[in-house]
Amino acid sequence: MVISVPRLVIAAPSSGSGKTTVATGLMAAFASRGLAVSPHKVGPDYIDPGYHALATGRVGRNLDAYLCGAELVAPLFGHGARGCDVAVVEGVMGLYDGAAGEGELASTAHVAKLLRAPVVLVVDASSQARSVAALVHGFASWDPEVRVAGVILNKVGSARHEGMLREALDESGVPVFGALRRVSQVDTPSRHLGLVPVAERRAGAVSAVAAMASQVREGCDLGGLLALARSAPALSAAAWDVAEVVGSSPPPPLPVPELGGSAPKPPVARRARPQTPDGLKTKVVAVAGGAAFTFSYAEHAELLSAAGAEVVTFDPLRDEQLPEGTGGLVIGGGFPEVYAPELSANAALRRAVVALAERGAPVAAECAGLLYLSRELDGQPMCGVIDAKARMDERLTLGYRDAVAVSDSVLAVAGTRMRGHEFHRTVVEPGAGAAPAWGVRTPRKRVEGFVQQGVHASYLHTHWASEPGVARRFVERCLTS
Repeated sequence: MVISVPRLVIAAPSSGSGKTTVATGLMAAFASRGLAVSPHKVGPDYIDPGYHALATGRVGRNLDAYLCGAELVAPLFGHGARGCDVAVVEGVMGLYDGAAGEGELASTAHVAKLLRAPVVLVVDASSQARSVAALVHGFASWDPEVRVAGVILNKVGSARHEGMLREALDESGVPVFGALRRVSQVDTPSRHLGLVPVAERRAGAVSAVAAMASQVREGCDLGGLLALARSAPALSAAAWDVAEVVGSSPPPPLPVPELGGSAPKPPVARRARPQTPDGLKTKVVAVAGGAAFTFSYAEHAELLSAAGAEVVTFDPLRDEQLPEGTGGLVIGGGFPEVYAPELSANAALRRAVVALAERGAPVAAECAGLLYLSRELDGQPMCGVIDAKARMDERLTLGYRDAVAVSDSVLAVAGTRMRGHEFHRTVVEPGAGAAPAWGVRTPRKRVEGFVQQGVHASYLHTHWASEPGVARRFVERCLTS
């Protein structure tokens, strides 16, 4: 089996160089030409894929060699890019920055090598002239296996400045595919965990994506970039098959995000009640969505659906009841701290969540979901499923984690090893009555999270494609609870 989708990786020397603007704008510019564009993001980022989805009309997907393993990067890429004309992969941090203490693992360079994809380097040229050539030469020659095939200059001050930069780069042998002026930078608001998600900006996000596309169309050689993408060789790998890894019928297709005034819809829409592989009808798995819970990997909903669940999204800010027939609940990451008063005010839904948990139904909560299940968040009453208090903190907790399940739960048996990622500015002060979920080995040994009855709540974000049995076990518990 081979994967032959044309592809580009958009990288940079460091964070803040303009990768998201260029990658998202390029996706939208290609899409406006009638191309089917597959959007991807290196690493565990949940926010950028929302902008990618607006740009392309397809669900944004992550490629993470740490969370999923290097062997799954090409198959997951093939799964997401199936049927597309071109794929654009936005990198993370600087080109060669990966998991701390792990060499190249999970870096943009690592993923580019796994995909055999040409790299276009976005360079912040605002304070440079001839030195830009030395910078590009260094990045292009550092690892001979990484094909740095072009440069896009960002934050260029004037036509004269652009000329100086291009003249310097002529000597480097790395072609320039575009130059974006700094006077026309797109307004993309940020806060404590990065860009404000699409689901919270709506019309503003649509306008931002349109502005990015305009910048790229005006400042970049789209024909040259497309030709570069088509130069990527075929990959000797089979696309990831969700039905095959779960062992059941394939899930329905994900809905296509719209470029109109609304944000992309949550992962999977309601469909006719499916059957599990043994023919038994299962219950609904409700997945929290809306502005407060925007962090989710597309593959999670696909795995649950392939395992036999009817996946239905709901908005804890608006819906006063769980979806009809709910037999399991998944609450991913997001920003409950921003919406704590509104979440607290929805007392009817909080009571419904408590009732579901008390009858032993499976509940899986990650990070924001953990905060929502706690007794309170910054003094605002939450669900109280977990005896814990949560509050905002000045310190950022960030990084990959090696973990092992230390308690049997609805997700895994004790001893199951998984890799995860933490990203939050909150602290949870536990009470009593729950067993820990994970033993975390990095960066220091500790236990983390909560397991009680059917509830698994933790700060750790995990990618279930690395361990498909998680989804199958969760759905099986729905049948017996």
